[in-house]
Amino acid sequence: MKVLMLGWELPPHNSGGLGVACLQLTKALAKTGADIDFVLPYYPAGAGFDHMNVASAFSKAQKFFSVEHAYDSHKFKLTGEKKQDFNLSDPNLAFEDAVSHIIALGEYDIIHAHDWLTFRAALRAKMESGKPLVVHIHSIERDRAGGNDGNPEVREIEATTMLLADRVVAISERTKKSIIDDYGVPADKITVVHNSMDREFFIPNEGPNAYRYISAMKEHGWKVVVNVGRLTIQKGLPQFITTASEVVRYMPKTLFLIVGSGEQRDELIEQAATLGIGDRVLFTGFQRGKRWRDAFSIGDLFVMPSVSEPFGLTPLEAIAYGCPAIISKQSGVAEILHNCLKVDYWDTNEMANQIVATLQNDALHNELLANSQSEYANLSWSKAASDVMGIYCSHAQGVPA
Repeated sequence: MKVLMLGWELPPHNSGGLGVACLQLTKALAKTGADIDFVLPYYPAGAGFDHMNVASAFSKAQKFFSVEHAYDSHKFKLTGEKKQDFNLSDPNLAFEDAVSHIIALGEYDIIHAHDWLTFRAALRAKMESGKPLVVHIHSIERDRAGGNDGNPEVREIEATTMLLADRVVAISERTKKSIIDDYGVPADKITVVHNSMDREFFIPNEGPNAYRYISAMKEHGWKVVVNVGRLTIQKGLPQFITTASEVVRYMPKTLFLIVGSGEQRDELIEQAATLGIGDRVLFTGFQRGKRWRDAFSIGDLFVMPSVSEPFGLTPLEAIAYGCPAIISKQSGVAEILHNCLKVDYWDTNEMANQIVATLQNDALHNELLANSQSEYANLSWSKAASDVMGIYCSHAQGVPA
């Protein structure tokens, strides 16, 4: 099965979970016999993978700066000798043109595209090759806009592509319902394939925790609540800061560690200061590697308060590093993760109650962690890969199912 896969990011050059999901899915697909050419706008030479061929659509001089902007629907930046802002249509059109040349170079059985940034290129590839198109929806514009309509141009791209595609893959039942409600895509055209997590991707932590100040505070009885993700309207951080102020009233010796970057950073810092908890809320900025892993490890509790989260891998990553989770009911991961506490993102009182109860009750904390880690140990991308391969075989002509 020869697959042309279109994406916008892969680790370690990624800004969030989209790249992580793509990498882990492709590794599982390769084990089922998929021969994948994964095309990105740009990926450094020599940074490929053993399980698939990774190709850049552009030369380094034309590199799209996607690490910080893979989820944006308003503008992108071009790096080179100078930086400039330009219309969101420009990178999509350039990628579309580049992929039209790539499709002519190889014979593929199927085209598989991830999220709206690749969809114009995917439709062009389908048109020129006549091959079936599978579009993989990790989020829709309403998710990224925090439940609002968002950018109308992006909505048009999403609607057109999903209606013209041969099959739509949604990463959760929540996402499938959103696709039907927002774009009128027939339910029988959409297959739900949940994201997952494999233990083989777990990198154990070694050495002292990088957050020395927090480590010292924990030795004096302080508790730590962690959030890791982009600081955007989608992620529910204003509600989380409000919740933090309520928690501090009951448990003054509580720190809130927020790891990530995004356009809401300054707003959130100001909010924490206005609520009088500026000294309790620590912003680290975007982190990778050990400092990213240590953020989970040092936490007593992880909270994902997302307004609209199509899936959400971070609670699973937190559990892997020994941190039980509270997640919003407005998330796809809530469909498969059962051993955690769940709360509506807007219910800051209940969120605060759950945080305080977990931090004050060691038995509850330990049971949540033990049960969630047992659940995590049984997760695997192999079922997702099997489901995707089944979709390939049902649509690719001349390929046995």
